[in-house]
Amino acid sequence: MNGATEDGSNYESFLTLHEPQLRQSAVPPHFWPSLCNKLYNQIFDAGDFLSLLLLDYGEGGHQEDDPVWTVVVSKPGGIEESDRDAIFLVDHAWTFRMDSAQKQLEQMPSLLKRMCMIMGVDQENETQEVCVKKVMRRLWRYNSMYSVNATGISIESQMPIWYIMDEVGSGIQHCDTPNFRVVPFLHLPDQVTYSILFPVVDCEEDEIVTRDYVEQYNADDEKKRNALLLPWKYTDFSEEDFVQVEPEKEYFLGGRMREESLPDADKEEPEVDANRPLRVYADYTFVNKYLTDEAFEIVDSPDDADVLWLSSHFKDYLEFSQQNPNKFINQFPYENVLTVKDLLSIVCRRVAPQHSNANTLETYPKWLPTTFNLNTELIQFVSYYQQREAQNLDNHWICKPWNLARGLDMHITSDIGHIMRLPATGPKIAQKYVEHPVLFTRTDLEGARVKFDVRYVILLKSINPLSAHVHRNFFLRFANRSYRLDDGFDYETHFTVMNYSETADLHHLPCAEFLIKWSEQYPEHPWDEVEVAICEMLREMLSGAVQKVPPCGLGANLQSRALYAADIILSWDDGKIQPKLLEVNWMPDCQRACEYYPEFYNDVFKLLFLNQDNATVFRSLVN
Repeated sequence: MNGATEDGSNYESFLTLHEPQLRQSAVPPHFWPSLCNKLYNQIFDAGDFLSLLLLDYGEGGHQEDDPVWTVVVSKPGGIEESDRDAIFLVDHAWTFRMDSAQKQLEQMPSLLKRMCMIMGVDQENETQEVCVKKVMRRLWRYNSMYSVNATGISIESQMPIWYIMDEVGSGIQHCDTPNFRVVPFLHLPDQVTYSILFPVVDCEEDEIVTRDYVEQYNADDEKKRNALLLPWKYTDFSEEDFVQVEPEKEYFLGGRMREESLPDADKEEPEVDANRPLRVYADYTFVNKYLTDEAFEIVDSPDDADVLWLSSHFKDYLEFSQQNPNKFINQFPYENVLTVKDLLSIVCRRVAPQHSNANTLETYPKWLPTTFNLNTELIQFVSYYQQREAQNLDNHWICKPWNLARGLDMHITSDIGHIMRLPATGPKIAQKYVEHPVLFTRTDLEGARVKFDVRYVILLKSINPLSAHVHRNFFLRFANRSYRLDDGFDYETHFTVMNYSETADLHHLPCAEFLIKWSEQYPEHPWDEVEVAICEMLREMLSGAVQKVPPCGLGANLQSRALYAADIILSWDDGKIQPKLLEVNWMPDCQRACEYYPEFYNDVFKLLFLNQDNATVFRSLVN
């Protein structure tokens, strides 16, 4: 092809822009010239080769999970895979992000009508509210995903973008041995994403067009493929063993940050010169602003400091111990076993005498919500899910990336089809949603009973022996709407992190005020008893993290001191309050801590570096 393309130049220009994408998607080169022409001239000619047919299920009608449409080859004589023109543009009927999908359906009647048509929802005999719910429930049988990853693009902008193909694309059914492929394609000059459809074998006239819905997963891994096909085809996994086995040490390194060096074991603990202030270099604004005690001096250079308080990850502990033996650092080797979500669940399970109760399906320790890695423990998760389903146990799960924070790309659902679509968007854990949280009455919201979580600051002084404390002034985050358990994704009902939302109100309540209100709302559950249970949970967590040597556990370092934040939710368990550990954060935002308690960093640094333990401020985690 030597004719003009979309930018007025030639086919070579098209290839310059798109060849890497075409090769990555394994689009055969003989289709490329025709694809270029169809993009430039906006030719949507699938109807000349294919037909969309409505499936007739007879008097019984189709069930919710039955296909509604199918696509067949209608070109006389069929389609040959070698036909250079047998590549077709498929438009996207709806492109959306999950946090805005339901609102779009509610506000755009024409969009709702089209989605009902594609998904077989009877709009004529149902209310709009019911139609929206049915479309949202069936969404995971029809949607596909892409993401934009480029230098300079914010994490928020890289979140998955979901789309529903047009009627033809949505009507193509699954087959393990398909005759067509469908791949997403970004047309760079106008930044429009299409899907492109092309045959992989010769097809006869009237043959049903099929594609592999999970083609990225190896056909040899039949169990995993069948699990990922659950949105469309049921397979019983309940006989599979759901008990989780701790992985080998390679897992703790695979796909993570580069391996760290460990300190020189022969070095002694840094000596503190009591005749002068301890010099602190910090690249965190609030340390520089609020570390005011005369026992410390802020310096501008790391070379002049006794304490380095860094907000970037530090890895070279061996070099540091040899070249700077008398300096402290605010990090521990391999602390990612605490701060990365899937690793945290592994180290916490070490402290339990058994994995689970085979009859009740309760997992241990009780303070750790049941957690599965949706890549490495997919089959165990599906088995556990189906066994809970068989016992009519609550099956709501929160699925979240193990490598992101701030509530990004999180999903709450009880739909196994929904969950099985999420591994394609990046590494995820599925964590049992706490369905019976302890609620807090917000008088500022006319008595709304809302979810809340508690953040305790953990101060870790040493690994061997274990020495750790919590700051007794904890922090609180509240949902903004009355709690209810359903599959409607309402952020301000289910989540408490409002810091990163431009529209949600952030409700502040200092610890002292909360304790007064708590004693009024739950007089039979004194907070001191709750705190004892929380501290015991955090002690067990740390003991699990130090049971094994790096990379499977925290590394000992006499120069290390660290501050973490544990996010905790309280749950009802047979009338008792059971704390549940949600996650542990590295370098948490301490602005609110400083504003509420101006002595926060003075107290923290005195404990960590001068061994001054103020019992009114800190509680030891080790007896």
